Formats: sequence, C-alpha cells, structure tokens
Amino acid sequence: MTDWFERLKQTGVIPVVTLDSAADAPFLASALMGGGLAAAEITFRSDAAAESIFRIRESEAELFVGAGTVLSPETLRDAVSAGAQFIVAPGFNPKVAEAALDTGIPYLPGVMTPTEIEAAMSMGFSALKFFPAEAAGGCAILKALSAPYRSVRFMPTGGITLDNLGDYLSLPSVFCCGGSFIADKARIAAGDFDGIRETARKTSELVRKIRGGIHV
Repeated sequence: MTDWFERLKQTGVIPVVTLDSAADAPFLASALMGGGLAAAEITFRSDAAAESIFRIRESEAELFVGAGTVLSPETLRDAVSAGAQFIVAPGFNPKVAEAALDTGIPYLPGVMTPTEIEAAMSMGFSALKFFPAEAAGGCAILKALSAPYRSVRFMPTGGITLDNLGDYLSLPSVFCCGGSFIADKARIAAGDFDGIRETARKTSELVRKIRGGIHV
C-alpha cells in the first residue's frame, strides 16, 4: 500500500466530522492533533465543508484531512480544489471512482456486499469503507466478507464507539475505523473542543493499546 494508506492506518481511527461553520475548523484541527489523532474526514453534508477543509490545511498542516460523503464527480473536484488529501464515499459510484482515478487522489468507496467489493476491486481499489458497519452486521459479517477477499483492507464506519472499537481494530482486515463519536455536532456547536481533545486522546491511546503486535 502507499503513504496515504500508512497514514490512515497509523492514526487508527479517523474522526468523521460535519462542520456547519468553517470558523470551527481550526479549533477542531487543533483539538484532534492535541489528542493524538492526525487525520480527519470532513463530510460534505454542509455548505461549509470545502471552506473547512481549506482552513484546516492552513491552520494544521500536519493533519491529514479528507472529504467525506462525496457523491458526485463535481463534489470530488470541489474537495480536491479545497485541499482534500483523500476522498471517502458511503457507496460505490463508478463515475466518482473514475474522477478519483483521473485526479490521482486516494479514494475509499463504500461497500457492504460482495458485489460492491468486486466492483471496487475491478477498478483497482483495495482499501474500502465498510458502511454502515454496525447496521450491516458488525464484526461478524466483516469477518465473513474478508475471507474470500484477502487482499482487501476495510475502514468500518457507522456505529463505531469506544466500546466496540477494539473489536473492529482487532480484525486483521481492518486498517482503520471511521468514527463520528469523537467530534459530534452537539460538541462542536457548544464549542467543547476540550472535550473533543480528551475523547481524541482516549481514542488514540486505545488504538495504541489494541494495535500492539497487529499487522494489516
């Protein structure tokens, strides 16, 4: 795998964040870095997404920032223009995949079934978002899916918490997880960046504890 894969793998848990105001972006980035999480996925579920990515790149150059909920080639291009360093989608859209290949940006399409996994593999993608992880069957189904697709590595997202994080990260096919529990909208709206930093710290410590001796 490549450098971007290693960066996400090393971080272990990628905070999935929706920002309604780009003014919060530098504070979020500082809190995540202060807590030991050096990557984030900013979702395009608000009009502030592109500007938020731009401000994070300006304020915290060491934070590896990606764009999430990328549903169209146009959104992908907007994310790239804003400075996104990787792209995440909830599903597999060949048009978005083609746009990612054209721009050369790392792309993690969402999958849930063998058919979707094979469609992604046919276009050269082997690091995939497994979504929605808990609703789809959690670790049990991910283990089953991993058996025939031994070259694929997954980023489970959806329903991940501090309580079940260890179960996912212990799977050999999982290289990182996506989690919205670290910086949810309520905390951001309240300006509770100290709380976000503390949750990031607990998460990064748990990643280090779990990941000892596990290679993916």
